[in-house]
Amino acid sequence: MRFPTVAVCTIAALSTWDAQAAIVAAEVPSSSPPADVMVSTATELSVPVAIASPESVVSQEFSNSSALPPPTLTSQAAEVTVEVDEKGDRSAQEGQTRTAQYYQDYQAPVTEMAPPTLPAAAPPASPPIDQPEWVVPQNAPTVTVQAPKTPPPNSPPPLSSDLVVTATDVQIVGANAELEQVIRGQIRTQPGRDTSNTQLQRDVATLLDTGLFASANVNSRINSNGLSVTFQVSPIVVRSLNLVGAQALSPSLANEFLKPQLGAIVSPIALNESAKRINEWYAKNGFNLARVVAVSPSRDGTVTIEVAEGKIGAISVQFTDEQGKTVNEKGEPIRGRTQESFIKQQVQTRPGQVFQESVAQQDLQKLVQTGLFSNARVDLKGDARKVDVIYVLTEARSRAANLSGGYNDDLGVYGSVNYSDRNIGGVGQRISGNVLVGTKDVQFDGRFISPYRASEPDKLGYSANFSRRRGISRVFDDDESELVNGDRVREGRFGGGAEVNRPLGNNWNGSLGLNYTRVSLRDEDGNLAKRDRDGSPLSFSGRGIDDLVTIGFNATRDLRDNSINPTQGSLLTLSTEQSIPIGLGNIFSNRLQANYTEYVPVNFLNSIQTKKQPEVLAFNLQAGTTIGDLPPYNAFTLGGPNSVRGYGGSEVGIGRSYVLASAEYRFPVVGILGGALFADFASDLGSAKGVLGEPGVDRNRPGAGFGVGAGLRLNSPLGIIRADFGVNDQGATRLQFGVGQKF
Repeated sequence: MRFPTVAVCTIAALSTWDAQAAIVAAEVPSSSPPADVMVSTATELSVPVAIASPESVVSQEFSNSSALPPPTLTSQAAEVTVEVDEKGDRSAQEGQTRTAQYYQDYQAPVTEMAPPTLPAAAPPASPPIDQPEWVVPQNAPTVTVQAPKTPPPNSPPPLSSDLVVTATDVQIVGANAELEQVIRGQIRTQPGRDTSNTQLQRDVATLLDTGLFASANVNSRINSNGLSVTFQVSPIVVRSLNLVGAQALSPSLANEFLKPQLGAIVSPIALNESAKRINEWYAKNGFNLARVVAVSPSRDGTVTIEVAEGKIGAISVQFTDEQGKTVNEKGEPIRGRTQESFIKQQVQTRPGQVFQESVAQQDLQKLVQTGLFSNARVDLKGDARKVDVIYVLTEARSRAANLSGGYNDDLGVYGSVNYSDRNIGGVGQRISGNVLVGTKDVQFDGRFISPYRASEPDKLGYSANFSRRRGISRVFDDDESELVNGDRVREGRFGGGAEVNRPLGNNWNGSLGLNYTRVSLRDEDGNLAKRDRDGSPLSFSGRGIDDLVTIGFNATRDLRDNSINPTQGSLLTLSTEQSIPIGLGNIFSNRLQANYTEYVPVNFLNSIQTKKQPEVLAFNLQAGTTIGDLPPYNAFTLGGPNSVRGYGGSEVGIGRSYVLASAEYRFPVVGILGGALFADFASDLGSAKGVLGEPGVDRNRPGAGFGVGAGLRLNSPLGIIRADFGVNDQGATRLQFGVGQKF
């Protein structure tokens, strides 16, 4: 029932008593802040921190050939439309998108001019995208209206609960400027607008439901123009924190973020700042899906902060072809050779953990470094509360086989077969072999490797090899006759060995091996040769045959991004090989070597091709020496395609010690073809006379030399094939070929 304002004033004039309609919702003793606590009186409120919705589908890609790009965000802030009808009622409709990608780095909140308001209704099904959700406590008491049973004398009758009058003024008592602004944003009773006892009752309930006030009541007084309304509140004092949904964030750390509020009158600005700091901590520590989704103060002084941290659900593997397609022409999923169980063993990510980008990056790098995959990325599906992790992998070509044949003086007519497989059984074990059968000789070699896996720390990696090889000696060869019968010296090696390996800590890996090799020096017909044309011994025993039994130890620190064609990182190898005096020759010696390589990515060309095949500056420095007995065939040889380009094999020097330095600039040309500019230098450090028979001195080796040049690199299915054209310091030129990068 609605009365005009004039009628209300007439009723008031005829009455001989004042009326005060009191609506009391709850009487709780008010709490005041400690004396040393400063209560903000600012009149402007900060906008709550912008937080993406936990219901966000996310995707992140990592590649071994490029830097990891940050994910992008696609989000639409929740929109609220408010309509006011003739009776002062309003309704809200909320809509928000549930599909977004997460930022890799924390995004600063978007500042809006409008002050924040707290919802008076129950929380929506999913938290808003733009700010933490203020949740109405579920245990809020029912608000009751207590009216005096007997009107005091000289008082007008109380205002009817359904009587609608105009509120001329609305006063707030007991709240600071910040909370007063919150109150005015929540209540529907506003100056100049209609209200009623029922509406006043709802406003009190709304204030209590925010959890910001321990008690609230309203007094109204009829005046000549309408109704004067006074809301009296007692703000809560924050006493404790209830952290919900946290696994990575500890309660003690969350308390530190909330510390400015503890013991003080509740402040939405301070609570918002605490939520912002928590989100910043998540972003800083790589928890890209984690965020605050709700902040809920309650009348007992407890603030509940609910977080969603991106807990990992299922972990799966998906294979793609070289074009990145997940299905073949028949629509069937691409199947990989690598066992899914093996892949899951190699990664650190486990169900139940909180997703962390740094861990995912380490997993991808570890998978690529196995050499089994040419590309790897992580896809995430789900939301911030629970996410499924999918490893999307492109397998590298792991099998290779070829046949060849021909004729040469040492083998006669021959045929050869080669086979290699780097993924035996789908668990990354490797096997390779070569058999060469000729009319004059039979040669072979084979190797099996089971690499050490960090996922099985108690299991050693191991390998075994055997071989029978014969060819022109690198030491006793100057393209002329080396033996008295006019033949060139053939060096044959037959034997095998075994090795175990495991990590040593701090990115170091170690290996320990035992090897046996019988070395023989022969002429073209296979007859043993004891001395060269100058009468110098060819073997340490002097009989043309030596037995070498060695124990070797290697320590390697591999920080390369890719073991086959690295573009950044470094590789350091330190080795020692101790010869045990057993068998012919009774050789006792120790061979020491060090080898360091650094890869530096550059972008001189700044072309699209460099993104597919990056430019690299590569530097290599190595040195070695032998202590004790040194058979001449085991001397260090300098020169050739794997040493100083522009020189032939051993043309620079033959020594007991050496140093070698190389530099390359590698760049793309077109497609799978790349180029390189290089410079090499080597020296035997004056140790040529320390070799038995002094083969370097007898053959007039300079002992030091350098070469410069350019080359091409073909990234073929068989590996990298290189061709280098070099010019040495003596003006000679040479075109040389090799397989794989020089270093």
